[in-house]
Amino acid sequence: MPMNDYLVLSRGQWDATTSPQDVQAAIDAFYVWYEQGLAQGRLKPGSRLEQGARIVAQGLVTDGPFAETKEWVGGYWFIVAETLEQAAAIAAENPCLRFGLTLEIRPLDATRAHVTVPTNETPANWR
Repeated sequence: MPMNDYLVLSRGQWDATTSPQDVQAAIDAFYVWYEQGLAQGRLKPGSRLEQGARIVAQGLVTDGPFAETKEWVGGYWFIVAETLEQAAAIAAENPCLRFGLTLEIRPLDATRAHVTVPTNETPANWR
């Protein structure tokens, strides 16, 4: 079965009832897990995101992001797996999940967009 790339978005904030020392231990364990995954070819590099952002829409540029705290994206990377289920199982090994963060795993679609092919951007009444 061919291998596919899956985008992983790290969302949320640390559990405020957890000690900073426990969270730091999870962060340190994450980097060990991450580096091993890169070396094994199970992960591809990503990055933490800085706090500043701009929202760009038709005729508008403004400060952001404006998502709720639980929806904030703190970083991203990629998982290499055969299926979405396998990618989710790899993501579930992330030590930071114990302390309030959640991970969103999304398959990447390498095909060129076309208005007749439904996507996340397609209005419901067009489908």
